[in-house]
Amino acid sequence: MDEQIVVLPGGPGLDADLHLPAGARGMVVFAHGSGSSRRSGRNILVARELQQAGLGTLLFDLLTAQEERRDAVDASLRFDIGFLTERLTAVVDEVAARPQFAGLPVGLFGASTGAAAALGTAAARPGVVRAVVSRGGRPDLAASALPGVRAPTLLLVGSLDEQVIAYNEQAAARLPAEHKLSIVPGATHLFSEPGTLEEVARQAAAWFSRTLQTGPAQAAPA
Repeated sequence: MDEQIVVLPGGPGLDADLHLPAGARGMVVFAHGSGSSRRSGRNILVARELQQAGLGTLLFDLLTAQEERRDAVDASLRFDIGFLTERLTAVVDEVAARPQFAGLPVGLFGASTGAAAALGTAAARPGVVRAVVSRGGRPDLAASALPGVRAPTLLLVGSLDEQVIAYNEQAAARLPAEHKLSIVPGATHLFSEPGTLEEVARQAAAWFSRTLQTGPAQAAPA
């Protein structure tokens, strides 16, 4: 099933693209990076790989059209990780409550600043979010949330993206749950080099296929 839907209809009303294959084994919600949208070609490529692996995908716009216009002028929202995390968490809550997704384990795929929001949401909803994948992410921007992440987390970074590698190494050291830092050879921050984004998609599909099936997420300690 491919469908254009609106998430958070009682609030900001965000456009979303839903793909739910027959017999889906999980649902992966995408959080795009700064200045991007649900139309991100990179995220769409990854989503197609996940769909081939039998996973549902939901790509949505983190910002409304009005918020996008404001952000284009002053960049006030793209690095507001608290705001982005609250927005993503609200969408995850809606996904968990929708009857059509009943029983499907939820994973998060975050890119750039969206990865920080994904980790913040994973910490806020440890009983819901089963797995996280970060592509060229900035997990350092979610530093305070990292100790609360209970979901297995895959951090994918290009080998030529040296500063972001350092950010991810520092973040990985603070993750208490299963995690892996995977360096993609020959890739820069946007994985625009031939074959590198396909490698991201392959690793993401393998990670979600394994970790979304390993049983219920564990609640964070009180």
